[in-house]
Amino acid sequence: MAPTLFDNPPKPGDLIEIHRGSYEHWAVYVGQNEVVHLIPPTYGDGDVLGLGNLVRYLDSSSAEVKCEKIWDVVGPHRYNVNNLLDHRYEAKHPSYIVRDALKLVGRVLPYSLAGYNCEHFVTTLRYGKPESRQVKNAVEIGGAAMVGVAAVAFGAVLFASLLNNTNDDDDD
Repeated sequence: MAPTLFDNPPKPGDLIEIHRGSYEHWAVYVGQNEVVHLIPPTYGDGDVLGLGNLVRYLDSSSAEVKCEKIWDVVGPHRYNVNNLLDHRYEAKHPSYIVRDALKLVGRVLPYSLAGYNCEHFVTTLRYGKPESRQVKNAVEIGGAAMVGVAAVAFGAVLFASLLNNTNDDDDD
């Protein structure tokens, strides 16, 4: 994506949500068209944009904190400013968010898609609380799917039992 004006220009300390189709990547805007983000290794190909990298996110136990130009991180994808928890928590002062983010650049941190991912990283910087809506939503969807599968299985067992009872009655 060629650099253009932001519809909603980010301010230092804002969270940037990058929509990559099957998942969202998160970064914190630090000014000068740069973001700080947590990213697992790319194994030398430099491509952090596609679905193939989702596998790397699943397979990695560590990630590096990087400071890069926003356009290099966003690539061809859509993005927006999303300070998603401002309604729930008080955000730290932008200068503290930026300072803390920049102090972490170059560090390798433990990484877990469910336990501590790029969204946890940026919410910790902004609010002091590691949260991930993606993980929460996945857990809720997974739980609903499990209930659905259990209901179908129960229905199948009940139906089979009714058929069995009907066949037993016919034998009499």
